[in-house]
Amino acid sequence: MDFYTQLFLYLSILYISLYLLFLVFRTKPSAPNLPPGKKGWPIIGESLAFVGAAKSGCPEKFINDRTAKYSPEVFRTSLLGEDMAVFCGASGNKFLFSGQNKYITTWWPTSMKKVAIFPETMEKFNKDDPKKMRSFLPEFLKPEALQCYIPIMDSMTKDHLESDWSPYKEVKVFPLTKNYTFALACRLFMNIKDPKIVSKFADPFARIAPGLTSVPINIPGTPFNKAVEGGKVIRQELLNIIRQRKQEISEGKDANARDLLSRLLTEADDDGSVYYEMDVSNKIIGLLIASHDTTSTTITVIVNYLASLPHIYEKVYEEQMEIAKSKAPGELLNWDDIQKMKYSWNVACESMRLTPPAQGSFREAITDFTFAGFTIPKGWKTFWTVYTTHKNPKYFPDPEKFDPSRFEGNGPAPFTYVPFGGGPRMCPGKEYARLEILIFMHNLVTKFKLEKVDRDEKIIYNPSPVPSNGLLIRLQPLNQ
Repeated sequence: MDFYTQLFLYLSILYISLYLLFLVFRTKPSAPNLPPGKKGWPIIGESLAFVGAAKSGCPEKFINDRTAKYSPEVFRTSLLGEDMAVFCGASGNKFLFSGQNKYITTWWPTSMKKVAIFPETMEKFNKDDPKKMRSFLPEFLKPEALQCYIPIMDSMTKDHLESDWSPYKEVKVFPLTKNYTFALACRLFMNIKDPKIVSKFADPFARIAPGLTSVPINIPGTPFNKAVEGGKVIRQELLNIIRQRKQEISEGKDANARDLLSRLLTEADDDGSVYYEMDVSNKIIGLLIASHDTTSTTITVIVNYLASLPHIYEKVYEEQMEIAKSKAPGELLNWDDIQKMKYSWNVACESMRLTPPAQGSFREAITDFTFAGFTIPKGWKTFWTVYTTHKNPKYFPDPEKFDPSRFEGNGPAPFTYVPFGGGPRMCPGKEYARLEILIFMHNLVTKFKLEKVDRDEKIIYNPSPVPSNGLLIRLQPLNQ
């Protein structure tokens, strides 16, 4: 064996030995420190437990059980087929509200997209669409624009109470408020006044909400299937209205329209394709879902508390009668009147604290990031929920007590009261909802005294709070 052969052999042995030593002693990368929790069953995860808690009337149980067992700051679960980190407390809310497009971005569950969005636009529906819509909405919902809607809201509320409440001694509040808020949304967002056209939307729309966050099993009879079928009807009706409105705009018949649909069609970039019309439809449906369902449940919840708590009703009545007495016969409410309804709004806020109209919102992690010492991997979904703060005695002493004074002065600590989200992600429709709620309260308490027929009626969540029997109320007309 010559020298070079021996050298090659020795070097080969040395290389192999060093490589083996490297494999044995190399430092293995540490696994990410994921939030504590469990994923539950394959595919469905803990979705059944999440929905079950809501159906039982105690949605906070799912959250409270896991914060007590795992972490009061963030825990891991699996909902809607996705790995998910649930952020808790004021610090968790603040982190998510301020982390948009830095750590997280908007995310819609598959079930929501399949219900609300045209399948043809699914690939084009990107994460910038909600951002574009949010940049457009403030113009439509700014105070100067909202002031123009107050007389319409007031007039429609009076008509609704006169036609659908006054003829009866008892009414079921929830279905009536759903009809009222939907008709109002159709009027203000799309300038639709014909009750027959509103009904074409309202009937299939009622099937959507229960299926939005359901397990996406498209079998006839399931909530998801009903929502999908309802979505198809609404999308087609909307397309017909969009095409008719475009024709009216081109003929100059809609020059002074202030509704959102006309604004979208005149101020956005119309490429003339059916995809553009579908995109406008997607935006309108999203807005109807966000505005109609939450406000109808909020108004129902407020009526529930007014009928259950006579001392609260009396204080609201006194405030609203002061405003009513200042008005001339037939004079409608105005912006200054709304600003005087301070106690009434505190009552509305306390109602939303105890019975929030929405549970929270989802996001998606766009990069690995750390919160409270735990790593949230890119691609994971995140969820913030009102139930980590709204009934937490750390933020609201004696949390089950109905106490509107919590909202006097500076009100609750930042990021603890979050029915409309918070920070840069505050719901742009908050002021619209405030107007709709206060105008309804004014007309209701100045027209009727209220008595709850079934004082033990249960509230279930589907996903918004729904009285199990529609909230049957006995009406006592007041002398005007």
